[in-house]
Amino acid sequence: MANMAQAIRMALHFAETHLGVTEIFGEDVGPPQGGVFTCTQGLQKAWNTPLDERGVMGMAMGLALAGAKPVAEIQFVDYIFNTIDLMKLAGNSNWSSNGQYPMQMVVMTPHGAGIHGSLYHSHSFESIASHFPGWKIVMPSTPLDAYGLMLSAIEDPNPVLFFAPKALLRVKGSELIPGEPADEKQLKEMIDKPVGEGAADLWQPRWPELESYMIPIGQAKTVRQGASAVVLTYSRHVALAQKVCDRLSQEGLGEVEVLDLRTIYPYDWAKISESVKRTGRVLIVNEDTEITNFGEHLIRRIVDEHFYELRAKPRLLAGLHVPGIGLADEIENASVPMEADIERELRALLQELT
Repeated sequence: MANMAQAIRMALHFAETHLGVTEIFGEDVGPPQGGVFTCTQGLQKAWNTPLDERGVMGMAMGLALAGAKPVAEIQFVDYIFNTIDLMKLAGNSNWSSNGQYPMQMVVMTPHGAGIHGSLYHSHSFESIASHFPGWKIVMPSTPLDAYGLMLSAIEDPNPVLFFAPKALLRVKGSELIPGEPADEKQLKEMIDKPVGEGAADLWQPRWPELESYMIPIGQAKTVRQGASAVVLTYSRHVALAQKVCDRLSQEGLGEVEVLDLRTIYPYDWAKISESVKRTGRVLIVNEDTEITNFGEHLIRRIVDEHFYELRAKPRLLAGLHVPGIGLADEIENASVPMEADIERELRALLQELT
């Protein structure tokens, strides 16, 4: 099974050969490195830019307005903050021109903690990004979802932010990418550049016969069924929530549903609403900082529309509101939700009196 970095790479290869992607660029995106996390290794349309995030964002916007179909990478989401004014303009284009000037571009960037990247390589951005009307925001939790969401993002006429969770980029999936060989070793030999000099300098990928697979943007996925409560989450915390819910189930504390939002905007309110009405207990989990967190918006809407159907107050488990995430394991793990934190909150939620 492919890991998420391989899945993104295969999606971009399919897109450059079948969906008309004209440019794939960013810092260290082209040869010889092929991206810090190897997500762009071996791609025909990949090239390197200077170390200039505003230049990367501005180049993507200009290419999109000229009719090209670019995919740009911001090397780490921590570096995207100096492009905020350009992102505001990019979000306006399609809407303000009534569709005459679509901004068909994808900006992908690794986000979140999990690699001990400390102050400048560990943060999240989705809550801030959700304040930019016109942008769509996707956050996969599995390699197959990364593949399907990337293809949908590329085909969308609006600018799309594709957040790749750093903690999951080397995690293998449990489902095959359409066209992927079942043998993991074979896939690695086909599309992973060998390490070292010599053969690596002459290396060319041998791409499998990949197929189209698109996940509609704005469609959540139920990854665990349950009626006792629901966890609304995405990205890295989907798998963590599943583990905790399985453990609580074995203890006889109830069956908790886990809903993977997959998309921050547009989000699947119909599916969220149905789960909330059915369970009456809600825990929202993500690792963005807790002040003005996207989860707070969901709680506001849940309370507005489902107040009398709630059996307990909705809870938010988010990252601490601290200026940075420390390098040491203990400090990083104390700054963002981990399994023990999810378990603590779920136990309290399930035990809260109706």
